[in-house]
Amino acid sequence: MIAEKFAKITSDAFTHAKFLNTLSYMENVGAKKISKFEPKTEVSLIVLKHAAEEHRHAYYLKKQISKLWPTGFETYADNWLLSPQNSRHYLDMLDVRVCQYAKKVLGLSGADVKWAAYLLVTYAIEVRADMLYPIYQKILTEIGSKVQVKSIIVEEEGHLEEMIVQLREFSPDWEKHAAAACAFEAELFEGWIAKIA
Repeated sequence: MIAEKFAKITSDAFTHAKFLNTLSYMENVGAKKISKFEPKTEVSLIVLKHAAEEHRHAYYLKKQISKLWPTGFETYADNWLLSPQNSRHYLDMLDVRVCQYAKKVLGLSGADVKWAAYLLVTYAIEVRADMLYPIYQKILTEIGSKVQVKSIIVEEEGHLEEMIVQLREFSPDWEKHAAAACAFEAELFEGWIAKIA
């Protein structure tokens, strides 16, 4: 189903450019969320690396647009995104739901909620990225597109491994909590993917 939607999106250059801009926007939002989570003084190398790579993904995807469409994608304004409302609220809603879960189920408060949300939201998004980008790359290869996302795939795989290491340190029941975050994300993803294609 997702491959069919990607095939449809990539069959039209302008729609494909909007898709790249939408992915770039979402990567940029993710990077900003990571940076917002960072404490003022205690920032681990792994968190800095993750934020930097998400910003790089946003830049890289934005740069790829010129291979499809010469001008007009300088901003993330609604008319340059696919399903702007859904795309704008996707990560925010996931964040809200995971924060609620961290408070109610894990009994956390304050900075501990933010840390749990960072770990669980990021994990759920990395699981999705590990599924999504390879499907997209397969379509790009099949149609002989100049657009490529292979470098993003490699980095996203590394991010997922890093998140698992951090989640194991966070809780012995990390898999249960991660599954809950992934269930929230799956629901939001279904709504998003239905709207963009």
